[in-house]
Amino acid sequence: MFPFLLTKLLVRLGIARHLPGVQRLLDGGADHLRYYSDRLLASPLHLLPEAAALLERPGPDVLDLSEGAPRFDLLPSGSTKLPAERRGCPAPGGLPELRAAVADKLLADNCLAFDSHHEVLITAGVHGAVQLVFDAFVNRGDRVVLFDPSSPLHSLAARTREARVRWLPTWTEDGRTRFRPDDLARALNGAKLVVITSPGNPTGGVVAPEDLEQLTYWADRFDCLILSDEAFERYHYDAEPLSVGSLPRAKARTLTAGGVGKSHALSAARVGWLAARRPLLKPCALTAALRAPFVPVLCQQVALAALRMPAAALDAVRDDFAARRRYAWERLRGIDLNPPWPAGAFFFWVPVWQLGLSGRAFVEGLLREKNVLLTPGEPFGPSGAGYVRLSYAGDDGRLHEALNRLSDFVQQYQPPRAIPLPLAA
Repeated sequence: MFPFLLTKLLVRLGIARHLPGVQRLLDGGADHLRYYSDRLLASPLHLLPEAAALLERPGPDVLDLSEGAPRFDLLPSGSTKLPAERRGCPAPGGLPELRAAVADKLLADNCLAFDSHHEVLITAGVHGAVQLVFDAFVNRGDRVVLFDPSSPLHSLAARTREARVRWLPTWTEDGRTRFRPDDLARALNGAKLVVITSPGNPTGGVVAPEDLEQLTYWADRFDCLILSDEAFERYHYDAEPLSVGSLPRAKARTLTAGGVGKSHALSAARVGWLAARRPLLKPCALTAALRAPFVPVLCQQVALAALRMPAAALDAVRDDFAARRRYAWERLRGIDLNPPWPAGAFFFWVPVWQLGLSGRAFVEGLLREKNVLLTPGEPFGPSGAGYVRLSYAGDDGRLHEALNRLSDFVQQYQPPRAIPLPLAA
């Protein structure tokens, strides 16, 4: 892609609209480039179609193992009824009772104590919370540290603000997301913000307490803000979750994002939250007032009903997912695809490079030949080219059939196994 100043010059001269790549990207809208803002022109527009493709839903005949959100319904009937007194403009920052419920949840589940009025903000999903943090704190040229691999939405948020991404290499070992201390120190030196997700997307790895301590030490030493994306924190299978903001060194510099999209299968409601000490949350609230001041009241009512549900219902869902995790892991290992064991979330990070295929080529071939959809690894970071993400958030029957088709597809790329000859008598 062109540098920003050259891009702007080409737009002003009218040359950009004649470039074949621009015409393909804008799908007939190249003549309107002259109206685009500098921020939009500086954004990685070539990545937006790929990001949008990750969110598209396939047809009914496709077995979808790419889902980033679960599908189940635990809400009682009548939970979406909107009282007459709530049919005006929503309260800025979110309904007081929802903010209080979020504060109660964070204290009970995450050992995070916040004033619901001044330190909790209701947002348009977890992604909305992430966007607010980037808008409030990240300038052009700032360094942002992301785990490699990590959610494409994080890197897209950084790049659309012209931040410089520093990738922290990680690997998954016994369910844990691991990184080298020297890589961590080098990445955080001079950085404005580090984004952490535990359990991670796409690996399902969990950052262990001692590694969180390392991260908070270096973040404190280099005065780096921490954004903790806890969208998947309900899906810890092997240990209790630990929020980085609960650690002493991190309390004053951590912004914690969460929501009901993954935990309660309410991604369509688009309700999340951002919690932080008042000096950090205030600029985010001001940014929200300028950009997206209201989350629909009806959606907030749904989220409130979800947060008031008994924990036992969610525990049953988590136990069901844990059983699917074991089943899918054994099936994948049985066809010589050996993903690392995930301690959380509902994904497998499956290596396909040993088959001689890139992640994208594997996904395209599997969809074309077997009508099964996975997510290619390339958007998740530099290390993702030889991987695909497999989600086991769907129902058992579709998961079983999709793994059968996946097995058939993989066999054509593996050498036949030798049959041992009987020993001579």
